[in-house]
Amino acid sequence: MTKKETLSSIQKVNHFVDENKKLIDPSYRHHYHLMAPVGWLNDPNGFVYFRGEYHLFYQYYPYDSVWGPMHWGHATSKDLIHWEHLPVALAPTEPYDKDGCFSGSAIEKDGKLYLMYTGHVEENGKVYQTQCIASSEDGVHFEKHINNPVIGKIEVGEHAELQDFRDPKVFEREDGYYAVIASKTEDNRGKILLFKSDDLLEWSFYSVLLEGTKDQGIMWECPDLFHLDGKDVLIMSPIQMTPDKLEYPNTSSTAAFIGEVDWEKGTMTVENIHEIDFGLDFYAPQTTIDGNNRRIMVAWMQMWGRDMPTHDLNHHWAGAMTLPRELKVKDNVLIQRPVSNIYSSLEYYTGIENVVIENRTVNYRNVFFDNSYMHMVLDVSQTDEMTIRLAKNSKSSLALMYDKETEILSFDRKNFGYNIKGSESEQLTSRQTHVPMINGQLVLEIFRDTSSIEIFANGLKTMTFTFYEIEKGKDISFEAKGLLQIGSLEMGSVKI
Repeated sequence: MTKKETLSSIQKVNHFVDENKKLIDPSYRHHYHLMAPVGWLNDPNGFVYFRGEYHLFYQYYPYDSVWGPMHWGHATSKDLIHWEHLPVALAPTEPYDKDGCFSGSAIEKDGKLYLMYTGHVEENGKVYQTQCIASSEDGVHFEKHINNPVIGKIEVGEHAELQDFRDPKVFEREDGYYAVIASKTEDNRGKILLFKSDDLLEWSFYSVLLEGTKDQGIMWECPDLFHLDGKDVLIMSPIQMTPDKLEYPNTSSTAAFIGEVDWEKGTMTVENIHEIDFGLDFYAPQTTIDGNNRRIMVAWMQMWGRDMPTHDLNHHWAGAMTLPRELKVKDNVLIQRPVSNIYSSLEYYTGIENVVIENRTVNYRNVFFDNSYMHMVLDVSQTDEMTIRLAKNSKSSLALMYDKETEILSFDRKNFGYNIKGSESEQLTSRQTHVPMINGQLVLEIFRDTSSIEIFANGLKTMTFTFYEIEKGKDISFEAKGLLQIGSLEMGSVKI
């Protein structure tokens, strides 16, 4: 397309968004998690701190609440809690991206904002994926590079096939710019390629950073490589990773590979691998460094192969982002905590201390709302089993359970609201993870935002779930076998 035609295409999609966003049903819309104004949202893209603001782009199909030819939606925030929607940044307009502007990343160079994304083309039953550049003077309006694609068959050579070659994450080192890009081997194992550039516009193959084993998935998506607390961390989203004890039961998972990169060879030695989040709705995480030198991660708070009740109910939207999370590495494990900005938006309404529950149930009425927050310190050293029922109504509840003997924390949304089926061979309604007690205690932070819940346990594990309740439940209860002591329970809400 000509520049005028491309501009017209962007104007068309933005006009559609403006005209149709009033059609959405807000019943399950979030208060402080980023969603698209209308239509379908998936992977976070181009997460970057630029000119004093956080920019978060995302895979976007505005014309329906199901996946379609991908655009890039765009929002900004000063605090990662309050978001402002901006015009759509990218639309499929060129021969090299005519069937979708797929996932990618952003970086600042010489005061300009650059996007690196995958151009997706389907022709004669074949898929071609190449890497492309768009740039902006103001961080809002983007122009695609005249010499796109900047990484194609010539640059890839024999190292990958273009039908599975996507999701560039670009970053800068002292000797230039690098991009990690997802691909796969001929025998269907995950593979991450590393490319290098001096100017973001001309790229060359650098190395095969890492290849997976046959148990580590048939394709790796959305890689992100960064250095944190003395370690190199590669996060990615493997498809069909072999389940391992409590990890990777989802058809599509997320994993952290932690170790060290030899930058002369361009290869990574991995010391530890673990799942990033132990819920059913967490995929394609991406990170950025902000003005305070914090490494912050956000992910798509949904999952491939799952029912989407907001689509089935004709609510005209689907998908949201997780609460941004600050990252650290401790003992070769990626640790997450809620972004600290959220705490300035908390308003507490109930505080409880030193409640002893022994072989009984204690109920708290009308305390669990659409934007609830809870922080609890529980002494479980003498508790055989504990169940916390959340959003409890007359028929069902969300169930959070802890078994002292095994130190297994479980969450189950079975029979709660609309049924959410997935692509797994058996329907998943629950997940489990090992959370060791700390001095006999279990410390939980729980963020509920209308149709989602994010659980942070003992500063070690996170669990992210969506749900779509039919009957509103505002109660919670504690059920204990043995003796459970609630050392403290603070309940409040996130005010926006």
